[in-house]
Amino acid sequence: MTIQIFGHKGPDTDSTGSPIIWAWYLNEVRATPAVARLLGEPNTEAAFVLKRWGLEKPEIIDDVAPGDRVVIVDTNNVAELPASINEADVIEVIDHHALQGGLKTKGPISFTIRPLACAATILHDLMGEDAARMPSDIKGAMLSCILSDTLEFRSPTTTDHDRALAEKLAGELNVNIPDYAGEMFAAKSDVSAFSDAQLLKMDSKLFTVDDQQFRVSVLETTAPAIVLDRKDALMAAMPGVAAEDGADQVLLFVIDILNEEATLLIPNDAVKSAAENSFGVTVSGDAVVLPGVMSRKKQIVPNLTL
Repeated sequence: MTIQIFGHKGPDTDSTGSPIIWAWYLNEVRATPAVARLLGEPNTEAAFVLKRWGLEKPEIIDDVAPGDRVVIVDTNNVAELPASINEADVIEVIDHHALQGGLKTKGPISFTIRPLACAATILHDLMGEDAARMPSDIKGAMLSCILSDTLEFRSPTTTDHDRALAEKLAGELNVNIPDYAGEMFAAKSDVSAFSDAQLLKMDSKLFTVDDQQFRVSVLETTAPAIVLDRKDALMAAMPGVAAEDGADQVLLFVIDILNEEATLLIPNDAVKSAAENSFGVTVSGDAVVLPGVMSRKKQIVPNLTL
């Protein structure tokens, strides 16, 4: 049976590129039939990366069937996976996020979580010497994943290992990192075609804090004014988006990549209280700037408190 490989819902560059990378490896190196899948439309940056490197967009699936053989990359959170994931035959997980729990497997599996900025970096390490066999399009996908997840090495999640691998790949591809990252971030910043609800769900994950469930949404951009100009409409859309998953609140962080700061929208007193208690700020108005905050994984979620 062909193995299906996918990342999390609302696929970003890493959850789009890493399934493609690992499918190449399984097919070409291990001679194991595998195919990349997506759990939704890729974001604008990921779509740019696919086009830039001539990669075919993987098929989008809504769910998995009982017994489907599956490899999960870039997440281990059941809330970010198909509804029937625990009925599938999950044979491997490769991730760089905190262990969430909830996954059930048919037997012992290979489970790799490493404290790196990007799942694609882990894939490279797992390939060992066979990584040298990667063609240019797969190398391009891997470079893109690393630059995206590290925000061109600005994110506090960046490790020396991620950076060294990106620089090695860029050299082999004859790619100028600042120029290419700028193209990627420009594509990510073009959100004009998306509705307010789509923006809130584009890069969004569910987390439980005490007895409250938050949908924590992040929009990384080099043009934050474009998003913040829609502030009123975005806040008006939050209750409906929260209700879709039974969440209590939507927290939207607009990450300014160039100025290395986040703006958190404050639609109500509950979010105001959470912001003040979590980040030690005083909120006056419908938004608050959080200097230096760039990472949901390392700086936002670990600090969330009521």
